[in-house]
Amino acid sequence: MPARRVAVVDLGSNTTRLLLADVRDQRVAELDRRTEITALGQGVDASGRLDDEAIERVVEALAGYREAIDAAGVERTVAVATSAVRDAANGEDFRATLHERFGLDVQTITGEEEARLTFLGATIRRAPGADSVMVIDIGGGSTELVIGVGGEEPTFVVSTQAGSVRQTDRHLHEDPPSDEGLAALRDDVQTILTDAVPFALRGSVRTGIAVAGTATSLAAIDQELDPYDPARIDGYELDVEACERMLAMLAARPLEERREIAGLEPKRAPTIVAGAAILVEALRAFELESLEVSEADILHGAALRAAGDA
Repeated sequence: MPARRVAVVDLGSNTTRLLLADVRDQRVAELDRRTEITALGQGVDASGRLDDEAIERVVEALAGYREAIDAAGVERTVAVATSAVRDAANGEDFRATLHERFGLDVQTITGEEEARLTFLGATIRRAPGADSVMVIDIGGGSTELVIGVGGEEPTFVVSTQAGSVRQTDRHLHEDPPSDEGLAALRDDVQTILTDAVPFALRGSVRTGIAVAGTATSLAAIDQELDPYDPARIDGYELDVEACERMLAMLAARPLEERREIAGLEPKRAPTIVAGAAILVEALRAFELESLEVSEADILHGAALRAAGDA
């Protein structure tokens, strides 16, 4: 069976991303992958609406993505919107704008569907019949937690309100963050995670996989990567002590100093403290000493579905 060329656009709360890929036999061969930090979800937790400036940042990113999609000769394009659009009162108007401007039929997917696609993308390469694994996807507006065996339907799926943009907006109002603000954020996230996942289920997990920008950024910071190298990120082991150390370092620095840290994309500096705190609290909640970072995520899961391979 020949490969199918697909495009996936992911409209997240912090990033707008594109994947162009050839999919065949449950393998995703990347042709192009792009990320723009557009902060679509900034302020949504408080206002309940997508900000006009944030919408314009997404539109600017999509203009370039549309050109790349058209030039690649794809068979099918899928666009998914997640937490920010789900939560916003003007989410439907935003989707209509993108359809009019770019011909994109954007699907606002549920947190559970987001989690399932992420699990599919992160675990498709794992050997069948392996032990149960927890996949964590820390987004801007939400964090998804999925437990299951790779290649099978997950046994547990939950989407929580512990996103890096959301938690920054709620708790981190000083620069650098105050000890009190960071402690309140960690307490909030700890409560969210422990309420979302039963204790017995958390105790049954021995392996973790982390996807998306927080995890890949911490892996890059830990290795002081400059420039970013996906080959050195995919499969990298992040242990809890290293994450705690990086969290303390990031939280101690004002925003402008965080922008200069080797391995950190400067535009991620405003939300990386919250993201790191969420990851640390997840490791603690599941009593994991470390987890594996994966470059494969919801983009790959959606590409597999778009090609009919999953």
